[in-house]
Amino acid sequence: MYTPIEHSRRGFSKDEYLARLARAQELMSEAKLGALLLTTEPEVRYFSGFLTRFWESPTRPWFLVVPAEGMPVAVIPEMGAAAFAREFIGEIRTWPSPRPSDEGISLVADTAKSLAGRQGRIGVPMGTESYLRMPLADWGRLAQTLGPGRLAPDAGIMRKLRLVKSEAEIEKIRTACAIGGRSFARLGEIAAPGVPLDQVFRQFQALALEEGADWVAYLAGAAGPAGYSDVISLATEAPLAVGDVLMLDTGIVHDGYYCDFDRNVAIGEPASKIADAHARLVEAVDAGAAVARPGASAADLFQAMAKVLGLQDGGDVGRLGHGLGMQLTEWPSLIPSDRTVLQEGMVLTLEPAIAMGKGRVLVHEENIVIRADGPEFLSPKARAQIPLIGGAA
Repeated sequence: MYTPIEHSRRGFSKDEYLARLARAQELMSEAKLGALLLTTEPEVRYFSGFLTRFWESPTRPWFLVVPAEGMPVAVIPEMGAAAFAREFIGEIRTWPSPRPSDEGISLVADTAKSLAGRQGRIGVPMGTESYLRMPLADWGRLAQTLGPGRLAPDAGIMRKLRLVKSEAEIEKIRTACAIGGRSFARLGEIAAPGVPLDQVFRQFQALALEEGADWVAYLAGAAGPAGYSDVISLATEAPLAVGDVLMLDTGIVHDGYYCDFDRNVAIGEPASKIADAHARLVEAVDAGAAVARPGASAADLFQAMAKVLGLQDGGDVGRLGHGLGMQLTEWPSLIPSDRTVLQEGMVLTLEPAIAMGKGRVLVHEENIVIRADGPEFLSPKARAQIPLIGGAA
């Protein structure tokens, strides 16, 4: 057992974490939960500030128990104790991991029972976009050890907490967006006719690191004449050609928070169809932003953009944006059926798409934060005129 040292100033102030804890405990009281059990990186970090790339390893689970009263308790592998002790935490309990015979399960069960009380229910996120970062067999063993009815849904508490960002969180996203904007502004340094697409991808990531990114967790895109066929694949070795549209979509990370926006550029003078489509995508973003006010719904933003795009009944585009924060995509989804009410401080992407025929599309994306008097663009807003590389400006 370790006693944490003074709280690290790397992420947020102690007051930020105290405010999160107080709000969580207020919601837990309303839901009659004795504790929350959290197993995923963003949820553990939300209360503790513990930021590490070691979550990439699937070998060891990490647990955080947030009681209805008092400070959170970390139940973690012994190797993480020294690093975790620099964060906002009440107590750290460890086991020597890896230990497949008991990978922290008996320890987390004892911790949860002691903090939740003899009969208290223990809330675990179980809704849309949640997942469990521990072996399913261990989850079954934990449920059996705790007893029937002890593990319960968290009543949407984690979603409610993370849906609205503090000003300190927004500043981190704003910084990530600024890094992304500076990186995109340098595309002309690395992209030109004849340059392989995979080389552009590698060099763009290098630009982002030069501009201050902690890492580039996500980079996707494509290039092709009259648009591109998909926007999620890895880059190929195909060289850029005059007449192509190049799109890069990046999730740059700054102190644990993402940006998520893309940019389209024309390789050489664009065809009028491409120029018009790009201008309409920017118009759709403007239409979505025009209704992005507290009290509107996620569906309202979808419908405003869909109207500009000429989509009937939502079309088949899926969603036209989503939440953003400690993860590349968060709640809500901008779809016709999502009636999530917008609140000041929510950070969203606006992501319209236009079908260009023959299986090709153009996609555009910006990042905003909801404000009382209208949205603030966190990404440096694109102009209606598509930028050119390798041709006249």
